[in-house]
Amino acid sequence: MSISNYLENAYLNTLRNTSLAVTTVYVKLHTGDPGEAGTSNAATETTRKSISFSAASSGSMASSATVEWTNVAATETYSHWSLWDSATTGNCLWSGALSSSAAVTAGDTFQITSLTLTLD
Repeated sequence: MSISNYLENAYLNTLRNTSLAVTTVYVKLHTGDPGEAGTSNAATETTRKSISFSAASSGSMASSATVEWTNVAATETYSHWSLWDSATTGNCLWSGALSSSAAVTAGDTFQITSLTLTLD
């Protein structure tokens, strides 16, 4: 799991009274490690879905609702995710691996269920 360079710098800048506010967080799927910028190994399914999290506790927080992609675009194996501050462009915030890779067939539905995407 990796916090992006963008988020590291934005967080550090809050110590200079600079605001860091992300209204909506979006999750994107990957077929391998997305890298620091979140742009490597992008899945063919390019739709970013909004994701919500429970309040942080003990240095960790988890997704609070199921996120679903219906009728996925291609047959491939998802292994990683990235979080973004925009539905289409924006800045990568964080990335990590799924708890286990998931092979999907074009037309399938894929879900990240509540409490399964954890940031710590």
